Amino acid sequence: MDSSLTTTNQAHALRTRFAWRAGYLLTALGIYLADQASKAWAARTLRFGDERVLLPNFVKFFYTENPGIAFGQLQEGGSFSRWFFVVLAVAAAIAVFYYFLRTPRNDDRVLGACALLLAGISGNLTDRIRLGYVIDFIVLHAGNYH
Repeated sequence: MDSSLTTTNQAHALRTRFAWRAGYLLTALGIYLADQASKAWAARTLRFGDERVLLPNFVKFFYTENPGIAFGQLQEGGSFSRWFFVVLAVAAAIAVFYYFLRTPRNDDRVLGACALLLAGISGNLTDRIRLGYVIDFIVLHAGNYH
């Protein structure tokens, strides 16, 4: 087998692998920017107690500042918890990015999931560093649960 042909095939495979990953990362960047824009809209429009009901008893927009973790847990940690969550988010982003780079090209579900995770982690990390809390504003209702 011709070594130049092998080298060309390897170079093409590497470019293809990089191009697909770059596409996923560009998508993650777009989602991150949409996340930040939607949170800026919520802060400007909903911050002072206004709410927007989209589907009664199912979806509404209501501004909330969450200094804790998911579902409002661990909110009373002060400055320590803020920076602990920043470090935790950075570690999570690094782990997801590493997994993203190690995932085979043909596993689009995992690559897409990693891109979504990177966008979400980055959006919340930006809020936490810049503001000290994460802006939440989408409220989903299911019966008595929200």
